[in-house]
Amino acid sequence: MGLLPWPRVLLPLGGFALLLLPPPPGAAEFSPSLDSDFTFTLPAGRKECFYQPMRKEASLELEYQVLDGAGLDIDFHLLSPKGETLVFDERKSDGVHTVETEDGDYMFCFDNTFSTISEKVIFFELILDNMGEDGQDQEDWKKYITGTDLLDMKLEDILESINSVKARLSKSVQIQTLLRAFEARDRNIQESNFDRVNFWSMVNLGVMVVVSAVQVYMLKSLFEDKRKSRT
Repeated sequence: MGLLPWPRVLLPLGGFALLLLPPPPGAAEFSPSLDSDFTFTLPAGRKECFYQPMRKEASLELEYQVLDGAGLDIDFHLLSPKGETLVFDERKSDGVHTVETEDGDYMFCFDNTFSTISEKVIFFELILDNMGEDGQDQEDWKKYITGTDLLDMKLEDILESINSVKARLSKSVQIQTLLRAFEARDRNIQESNFDRVNFWSMVNLGVMVVVSAVQVYMLKSLFEDKRKSRT
């Protein structure tokens, strides 16, 4: 199946837009920024698909995690613009995939149709490389490079330093985003364990009360004088 024949309705949502598809529940197109992340809730028995336009000889890196939900697992599909399946993960809690791209729309889907009662909270992040923006920025800078031979530091050196700082800051933001996702998943697990401990503690307390009452009754019945007195 292809992406282009489907009608598209774009709805602005933060830094990206949702793509509404007919039978599949929905999809989203991200802004041209180098990285984007999104957290959403996938109901039981549903499948959500997203797409990302890519250029030739670029790189698409996608990382996802299941933050909450029974089993912390999900099915993941990544399809090329030609409809070929590039990646298929079955019942996994997280994954990282990198593909070299061609011109066209790449689709990735999260499938929770195997679950009948449990919804899943899913976080994913897209990192796009070699999309052409940096090259355009360098061309813009070159228009202002005139007479820099007498300067100790040329504009090219300044641009290289700025790009290096930009890359490191972007990497720091990505790491912090992933750490927040890990923290959210760990918190959900701890809260689930806390609820289970409280539930079974109440069950054990109820059993102890019932057993104590039965023991008192049985001991009391042993010492009762059941003989009838004669008059």
